[in-house]
Formats: sequence, structure tokens, C-alpha cells
Amino acid sequence: MQTLDQNEAHQAALEAGLLVRRADPLNCESPLPALGAGLLVPNALFYVRNHFGMPDLDADSWRLAVGGLVGRRLSLDLDRLRAMPPTTAVVTLECAGNGRGGFQPPAPGEQWGLGAVSTAEWTGVPLTEVLDRAGVQPAAQEVVFRGADSGHVDGHHGRVRFERSLPVRQLRQAGALLAYAMNGEELPPHHGYPLRLVVPGWYAVASVKWLTEIQLTGRPFRGHFQADRYHISGKPLSLQLVRSLITDPVPGGTVEPGDTMIRGLAWSGAAPIARVEVRIDDAPWRPTTLAGEHRRHSWQPWELSARLARPGNITIRARATDLAGQTQPDQPQWNPLGYANNAIHKVRLAVARTSGN
Repeated sequence: MQTLDQNEAHQAALEAGLLVRRADPLNCESPLPALGAGLLVPNALFYVRNHFGMPDLDADSWRLAVGGLVGRRLSLDLDRLRAMPPTTAVVTLECAGNGRGGFQPPAPGEQWGLGAVSTAEWTGVPLTEVLDRAGVQPAAQEVVFRGADSGHVDGHHGRVRFERSLPVRQLRQAGALLAYAMNGEELPPHHGYPLRLVVPGWYAVASVKWLTEIQLTGRPFRGHFQADRYHISGKPLSLQLVRSLITDPVPGGTVEPGDTMIRGLAWSGAAPIARVEVRIDDAPWRPTTLAGEHRRHSWQPWELSARLARPGNITIRARATDLAGQTQPDQPQWNPLGYANNAIHKVRLAVARTSGN
């Protein structure tokens, strides 16, 4: 299968302003200031996570095959999918390894900072619409999603496809979308063109890109990216843990003494955000103002005006709590594969000295 030119993709990512962690396969973070610029992240600045080369698929010949334990097999082209009633949802996708660089001792894998997360408006067909047309048999336990991307991994012979599964019992509540558009535009090649899965609230490993096959199976799926990766203590990753980021001021920067606006984002896969608190050095935690509309599956902007009068270095912390009662921990919860680091975000910066000091 043809893949996109990695050198061209790498250069385009650099020109867009993404922070490249690896050129081949391409893995890039969104810069934190770009995340705080608006509710939606522009397609060019949306973080990129790949395990293999990016497939170069032809939409005219592409088909989505639906089979396994179904009443009837389906082979759907893009026109048939677009003819179905569309749904649009604003969804935050976060890589399960986001923040892996903060683990001590270090965990293997891409050493992500905190920019492997972005929000977009996705348009497509509800997964349940397609599965209802196929007819899910009572014996089906899991739905396996297979992408067109593949490659070699340690411990496996031959090429391994990127595959991930969802339990059948969770399909209705998951709200998964077969997306063909992103932020009102055709799905970009590096984000899964012509079709990808988007599973709101789940770590983005579930949102398989370059989707070509859906298989219903009567037993637990044990593919490489289900059983060997993307699990903690044998349990496959699912819902995003509650988390917040400080997007302004930027780490390592200098601010003038006086009133400073501290801004950021918070999200959780389990429930909407209940509150975000900010702490400056050893001062008490202060509640922030949650800004904008409350959305179930996308991040929540927040802000706080604080007076920074004393020159010198300071540390700002932010922690979020969701309506399910989950709060961010002080320290990362270490695990061997380095997933789901949702520790409190700390930003260190300097307050400038005035001419009289």
C-alpha cells in the first residue's frame, strides 16, 4: 500500500508550527499557546500520532467492510456514508501517552510533553447507524476496528495492522462517530482520510484512523495494540482521566508585576468539569471561572485574574475536578508503558523587577 511522503509531511508539520517528536513515523505535539487560542484547534495545528507510515488512500476505490457476527455484510463507499443522516460533535482527543515525558523513572515510548491533545468538530455517521444496518448478532462481544496503516513491531512476524476494539455493550453510550470531516473540511490525510473512528471521551487510541474494516467478534480481541500496548495492568485504556493545562502564561516566560490573567483548559472522559483551581507558590488554592459553553466531550476553558506583585520566580499549579468527583493527583501515577499521566500541571515563570526594585 502506498504511503504519504514522510519528508513532505515532516516539513509541512514544521511549517505549521507543530512540535515534532519523531519524523518517521510522524509524531507531533500542538504548542500549548495554540491550544488556548480557541475552542477548536485548526487542522494544521492538531497533534499527530502515528505508529506506522500514513496510508495514501484513494477515496474512489476505498470501501468500509463490515462483517463478522452480523446479519448481513456491508461494503460501504464514501458516497453511501455521506448519504446517511450526518452528526456533528465537538470532541477532544488526547493521546494516552500525553505527558509521558513527566514520568520518573522514564517510561518507554514517545516522550510526549503536554501537547498531544486537541479538539475539533467532527462530522460523520453514528457508528450505531451502520451497525444497525448490518444487524449485530447476540453472540457478538466486541467490535474490532482495523485501519489501513501497518508495519513491523518487535515480537511479531510479518506486518501488523493498527487495530483496536470496543465492547458491544458500550456502543450505545459511547457515541462513536464514523467521521469524514474535521472542522468543516474534508478529513486531512494525516488525520485518517477518508474515514476515521472518533470515540468521545476515550483516549484517542480508540479513534482508529484510515478505517477500512469493522468486525464483530464473539471473544475478547487480543491484537497487539489491545493486549501488548495501551493497557495498564492488563486493562485496556478507555476513558480519559480528568486533566487541566495552563496555556497562558507560557512556561519559562516573564510577566510584568501586577494583574495577570491565567488561562487554561480542562477535560475529563468520565463527566463534565465541575471546577478548576489555581495555586500560586504556597498560597491557598483559588477557584477559577469556567468560560464558555459546557460541553460533554470537549475541553472546558477557564481563567483567573491574579495579582503577581513580588518579583522573582514563581510556580503556578492548576488542578481540575469533574462532576464524577475525580480530581487530579499531585504526582504522576507511574506505570510501565507510561500512559494516562494526569498529574497537576505546574508552570514556572518569572515576575519581572520594576525599575525601582
